Amino acid sequence: MHELISKIESAGASAGFRVERYGEAGGYPLLALTRRTPGPRPRIYVSAGIHGDEPAAPVAILEMLRAGVFDGRATWFVCPALNPTGLAAGTRENAGGLDLNRDYRSTRSPEIAAHVAWLQGQPSFDLTLALHEDWESTGFYLYEQNPRDRPSLAPLMLGAVSRECPIDRSPVIDGREAQDGVIRPLGDPFGRELWPESLYLRVNHTSLAYTLESPSAFPLPQRIRALRAAVESAIAGV
Repeated sequence: MHELISKIESAGASAGFRVERYGEAGGYPLLALTRRTPGPRPRIYVSAGIHGDEPAAPVAILEMLRAGVFDGRATWFVCPALNPTGLAAGTRENAGGLDLNRDYRSTRSPEIAAHVAWLQGQPSFDLTLALHEDWESTGFYLYEQNPRDRPSLAPLMLGAVSRECPIDRSPVIDGREAQDGVIRPLGDPFGRELWPESLYLRVNHTSLAYTLESPSAFPLPQRIRALRAAVESAIAGV
C-alpha cells in the first residue's frame, strides 16, 4: 500500500497537482490532490478507495494521473485512497472494522473526520465521482444523485463503459429499483441514519453526484478500463 500511495503522490506532483496529506490512518497518509485551472472551469471532485476490497478504483486514479486525464478542462479535487488500512488488508472496512462509506453523518472514524474537515475547506463542486466496485453485480452500474434535475451524465458514461464491459440492466440492483444501469435514490437524506460519501456530498457540496460501480467478478484490468471510461466520458460531458 505504501508503494501505491507513493506512486500516486509522484504522479500527482508530476501532473502539476498540489499533493496534501490531510491526515493519516495506520501509518498511511490520507491524500488530497488539487489542481486549480484559471478561468471559468467546472470544479470536479473524484474519490476512490473507501472500501479496501475494491482495488480497481485507486489504480484507475493512478493511471488517469499518469495519462494526463485530469487536465486544464477543469479544476480538480482528487482523494485517491480514502481507506488505506482497508486497502492494505483487502477488507471493505478500515482497521477498526468500520465501513467508512456509512460514516458521513455521525462520524466515528478518524479517516472520515479528517476527510470531512478537508472537504469543508473546499469550494462547491460542479460534479463529484466516487469510484467503487460491487462484488455481487453482473455488470457496471451507477448511482445518480441529481436533486436539481440537471442534465444527466449517466447515458454518456454507460455508453462509454459498454464498450469495455457489460452494463447491469437488472430491474433491481443492490436492493434498489434500477433502470438501464442507473439507480436514482429517492427520499429525504435526513431520514437516513447512515450516510455514504455521495449523500454527504449531495447535501453539502454538489448538486450532481455519481457513484460508479464496476463489477468485481471481472478481471482487474477490465474493471479499471470501465471506471476510466466512465470518468473520462463524464469529464468530456460536464
